[in-house]
Amino acid sequence: MAEYYLWLKAFHIISVIAWMAGMFYLPRLFVYHCAAPAGSDLSETFKVMERRLLRAIMTPAMVASWAFGIAMIVATDGVLLQSGWLHAKLALVVAMSGLHGYLAQQVSVFARDANRHEARFFRIVNEVPTVLVVAVVILAVIKPF
Repeated sequence: MAEYYLWLKAFHIISVIAWMAGMFYLPRLFVYHCAAPAGSDLSETFKVMERRLLRAIMTPAMVASWAFGIAMIVATDGVLLQSGWLHAKLALVVAMSGLHGYLAQQVSVFARDANRHEARFFRIVNEVPTVLVVAVVILAVIKPF
């Protein structure tokens, strides 16, 4: 599998980009959805946008990111697992996956018109993926330990 490593890496990066695009955009949709009256045409449009973004882009991209990342580890016969930076990166990716789960839960909350958070809350949530992805990229590129 080592001969496929660069292909796996390329597809891993592509899937991470798609996942992060959704992770940046979905909380922003929530910010605007908060201002839409429940049951309004605008609210219903946001529900469709949020559901489609989550199901058609974010979740498949997250699964692909994990699959290609694991395949890269397998392709190197687990040598990558000996690197401390990878352990830190994986911890941050687990945190990102947890945030993904939380955002998926919020899609369900908005779908039921049961949101109790204000737009400010989602503006703050919108910054979390940025902080996580910056740390992940630094770890993956610099490999500090």
